[in-house]
Amino acid sequence: MTIASPKELLIEATKRKYAVGAFNITNLIQMEAIFEAHEELKAHLIIQSSVSTSKFLGPEVMVAIFHALAGLADIPVALQLDHCRDLDYCKECADSGYTGIMIDASHQKLEENIRQTKEIVDHCQSIGRRSVEGELGTISGIESEIRVEDTQVSLCDPNCAVEFVERTGVDLLAPAIGTVHGLYKSAKPKLDFDRFERIFQNLNGTSVKTPLVVHGSTGLTREHIRRLINLGCSKFNISTDIQRSLIDTTYDYISQHRDEYDPGKLHAVLKGAIRDKAAGWIGILGSAGKA
Repeated sequence: MTIASPKELLIEATKRKYAVGAFNITNLIQMEAIFEAHEELKAHLIIQSSVSTSKFLGPEVMVAIFHALAGLADIPVALQLDHCRDLDYCKECADSGYTGIMIDASHQKLEENIRQTKEIVDHCQSIGRRSVEGELGTISGIESEIRVEDTQVSLCDPNCAVEFVERTGVDLLAPAIGTVHGLYKSAKPKLDFDRFERIFQNLNGTSVKTPLVVHGSTGLTREHIRRLINLGCSKFNISTDIQRSLIDTTYDYISQHRDEYDPGKLHAVLKGAIRDKAAGWIGILGSAGKA
């Protein structure tokens, strides 16, 4: 068992031109299935939870389940809180044992985003082995309790990215480049690859210091993903695809077995479907065999 911070996993991934999937889970079945897929394929793993899931289960319960599964695995794993706007809850989750925290103050003006992000960075550094992810620009769509309309979207300024990282000391950066939380309205999303490349080069040059993250991975093509990896992305957040697999598989199974009342059979089918979905993502991200 190796419990790591997300940054520890992503520095290596960036250098070796693959990416780590950060999978948003809502229950034990999903977490077990995703662990099993990564264990089988020997891939690094980041388990993520939204604020709503973390609060529903409780951060101590989430961390306890994570540690129990990590104790059975021989791959490096991390546990990250996703898109949290509540500074006190960021700190609570870090104190409880999350190894990565995303403070999302992207809706604030730059100075306030810097202030809030630095507060969480300072707190996590005082604990040790906690990485902090910040966001610049805003990503449209719905992520847990956060809704951003298309009219509110702003892309990340490459020059501001340097100032943001230098003044906050943030470990990971999620720059807005045109991706969307949830489902894309077009089969061909328009991403600003040039902007992403400038941000990576401005922050890292020839030495990887600040890994970059892409949110809104469901709906991106393999070509999109491989191009972003080649430009320096090492973490893709995957939520909608996993939740759709859970809901669709449940619906299909119950529809075909309406007179059956055996949750164990349903759970086995669910685990298999989500394990297959996670394995597919491992192949797309090129992380198999890297752990």
